[in-house]
Formats: sequence, C-alpha cells, structure tokens
Amino acid sequence: MSFAKPLPAYFAKRYHGWKATSFEENKAWYRRLADEGQRPRAMIISCCDSRVHVTSIFGADQGEFFIHRNIANLVPPYEPDGEAHGTSAAVEYAVTALNVAHILVLGHSSCGGVKGCHDMCSGQAPELEEKSSFVGRWMDILRPGYERVAGIADEEERTRALEKEAVLVSIENLMTFPFVKEAVEDERLALHGLWHDIGNGALEEYRGTAEGFVAL
Repeated sequence: MSFAKPLPAYFAKRYHGWKATSFEENKAWYRRLADEGQRPRAMIISCCDSRVHVTSIFGADQGEFFIHRNIANLVPPYEPDGEAHGTSAAVEYAVTALNVAHILVLGHSSCGGVKGCHDMCSGQAPELEEKSSFVGRWMDILRPGYERVAGIADEEERTRALEKEAVLVSIENLMTFPFVKEAVEDERLALHGLWHDIGNGALEEYRGTAEGFVAL
C-alpha cells in the first residue's frame, strides 16, 4: 500500500525520547498493563479538539481511563440497525466488557463542532445540510439541544449554552442504551456531565436540573 508514508522525523524523535525516559522509568508498570489487560475506572467521552487533554486535566496514568473522542463529544441514540457505529461500540465495550463504574461526558469552550451545529440549525451553514456532509449528519444528534437554546438572544451566549447541551444530549442518549440504563439503575454505573473552559482552565459539573452546571 503506497499511500502510507514514514513518520516525520519530529514524531520519531519524540517517540525515542519517550521510550528512553517515561517508558524506561515505568517499564514494570507497562509490562503489568500488557500482561494483565486494562481495568479502567471510567470511560471519558470527549471532543477530538486537540486543545482538550483529558489525561492532563485529571492527572491520569496509563490504564486508568477508557477514552473515546469524537466531534463535539456526542453520543447518538441507541440504534441497533446493523450499521457501523463507532461511538456506540465504544460505549458497549466500556459498559459490558470493561465494567467501568463511571462515564464522563466532557464538553468544552470554543467547540468547532458545536459552532457548526449552531450555524447549520440557524441557516448560516447550508453546506452542512448536504447529505454528503459527515459533520452535518453527525451534528444532527445535537439538534434537540439547539431547539432548547434557540430562544437565547445573544449568539455567543447561545453557542456557549449549546456546548453544554451537547453534554446533556449525550447523557440523555446514553440512557437509551438498555445495558447503560440497567447498569445505572442497578447503581453499577454513574453518568457525569462536565464542561471545560480551555482559556481559564475552569471545569464545571452538571448537578441536576435545579442547579445546572456549577464550578468545581
């Protein structure tokens, strides 16, 4: 396959630096992970955005989190239609095979995917309405959230509210998965909604409909 090319030199250099330092200093831990398999405490569903570094935010070690990233940290509804569903597959594996105790949905500020959904739903991005737009069809998941914030007059405030709706829509959709619902009701699994401000490092947690998102 001629399309695959060698790594750029700076990637190779970074790898060799990691292998000689972090890996070498923690070789026994990596061997244990390899031999015993993973036992993550939690699954984190976060955005693909390169500015959101979930392991740094929570100071996580290797093997602690099962991480799934996609555009705008969205979870689709449960749809067992025989098609390819990457996010749904990750959720199924985390809950039924890894038996994670927590699922954290982590949204963030200045999310390009959420802004795209906002613009699409408000008629400012007709290209995202095209059936050929993978981003547009993925952001259809967030349309119910847009409908809940559409009445906010200020566009910046409306978009910020939609970022948090992306978290809530995902939690609502998680509960449509029978194995998630059963685990939550049996208190074997807890769902958590978080929103991270990239610029000031703040982290907000959803505390229920009465309080909404509150600073940690």
